[in-house]
Amino acid sequence: MSKTTNRAEVTSASAGATAGTMRAAVHRRFGGPEVIRVEDIAKPVPRRGELLVRVRASTVSIADHRARSLDLPKGLWFFAPLTLGVVRPRMPVLGMDVAGVVEAVGEGTTDAAGFAPGDEVIAMIGMPYGGHAHFARVPVSRAIARKPAGLSWEEAVALVFGGHTALAFLNHAELGPGVEVLVNGASGAVGTAAVQLAKLRGARVTAVSSTANAELVRSLGADDVIDYRSEDFAATESRPGVRYDVIVDCVGNASFDRVESVLRPGGALLMVVADLRGMLTTRRAARRSGGLVTFSGAPVSSEDLAGLVELAEASRFRPVVDRVFDLDDVAEAHRYVDTGRKRGNVVLRMA
Repeated sequence: MSKTTNRAEVTSASAGATAGTMRAAVHRRFGGPEVIRVEDIAKPVPRRGELLVRVRASTVSIADHRARSLDLPKGLWFFAPLTLGVVRPRMPVLGMDVAGVVEAVGEGTTDAAGFAPGDEVIAMIGMPYGGHAHFARVPVSRAIARKPAGLSWEEAVALVFGGHTALAFLNHAELGPGVEVLVNGASGAVGTAAVQLAKLRGARVTAVSSTANAELVRSLGADDVIDYRSEDFAATESRPGVRYDVIVDCVGNASFDRVESVLRPGGALLMVVADLRGMLTTRRAARRSGGLVTFSGAPVSSEDLAGLVELAEASRFRPVVDRVFDLDDVAEAHRYVDTGRKRGNVVLRMA
């Protein structure tokens, strides 16, 4: 179906095409990787304002680890039941991102964001998950873009979670030549994206990772690498006089109290991961620093995601894929993510 097809015709042609079952990775209780099972469940029906996507690939992210295991930053366990469930998971199918083919458009949808059945797309679902299945509902209000030409499904989906999250936080900061950026946890899904995006915007980037990942982060554009095992990047005596304009914390151990001495006055501390205390003290910390201290990302639009696709198509942004697992091996994928040693993205292949 061409992009010029009348949207009403698209909706009419798509309605009623979604009956049946599908295979999905499901967890019915909280716990270790062993709680994940592949089951046949009802195929979702797209609602008004949603696309149904036939999923070809998704990622197993730290967000999936936390939702499955309830391994949350300190203090946040109290809020977990509000979103994740009390006795059993409220969202049994995990997966915050997808790469796949539009299968149908929700009945009554008058604006499908320019997408029609047959279009190859990548999308950030976010909450309430659902990407670890053969089909997933994607609200058209979320960040959706056409799949990058020349990239495999596995590479394409590796753009989404880390790239979307990195954009959400870096969009808070003014980056350019002369700006010093430190990325703590530079070898993960978000970190590898943050290093590249900060460098593309002209900043000088220092990456905090292990020595084993130093070559990787340098290849992504990092100007300097600090091995967290042998050097404390937040200790002024390690590098006298060194200060950063922006600190991106992808790990959750760079509280303002810890990094204040290496953050320039008026600088930005972007806490991709934060515990309850860090969240509650952001205003006080911002007053002390005279800059920005936040644990919330800025909105990321479909246009932002499309911009990332353009960078990937031009070979200016590289999605980093560590390992690829088939759906039947989803428990092993979770087990690997649980080690905390993944480099970039762990991809779950649906086909």
